[in-house]
Amino acid sequence: MASLHSLASIWFSLCATVLLTFVSVSAPVWAKIYFLRAGSVVFGVWGFSGSHVSVGYRFDAVANFNPRTLDTPLFLNLTRALILHPIAAGLSALSLISGLPIYSRMASSSTVLFSALGSVVCLLAFLFDMVLFGVARTALKKQNIEADYGNACWLTLGGLVSLSCVFATASCGVIGRYRKSRRTHL
Repeated sequence: MASLHSLASIWFSLCATVLLTFVSVSAPVWAKIYFLRAGSVVFGVWGFSGSHVSVGYRFDAVANFNPRTLDTPLFLNLTRALILHPIAAGLSALSLISGLPIYSRMASSSTVLFSALGSVVCLLAFLFDMVLFGVARTALKKQNIEADYGNACWLTLGGLVSLSCVFATASCGVIGRYRKSRRTHL
């Protein structure tokens, strides 16, 4: 029978994988998932609505916006750092797969490893999201352009919390007791 911590780590791994996969296919692939909406343009991991899929992009797609403050190598590199979302999704999927042979110290150990790596990568991705899109939102609002955060920011935060829960529950599995079952013979 599977222990409670094994089932919990599988559940949290599944949640993190789904949330971070949704973020990884954000705009322009899936326009309903985005980090920032500015007018009719939404920005995601791979670009903005109407753009080609690419790693790294500029904020010059918004009508009546002068992107001079955002048109720097720093902001281009921050948009390239959005690639951390699919990496975190991959690490959470590895955490899920490694935790499936439940009730094993080796499975718990590998789940701890992948969830710890995934948590660090997801935390970095979330911090980059908040800096990049916070500064972009402020620059857009200074030019009287309506800009709002999207759901991808909060999905990333949910993935981070889920991966942290995976780490905690799988860690309990590593230090927990494992006994071989005994058969009683009549």
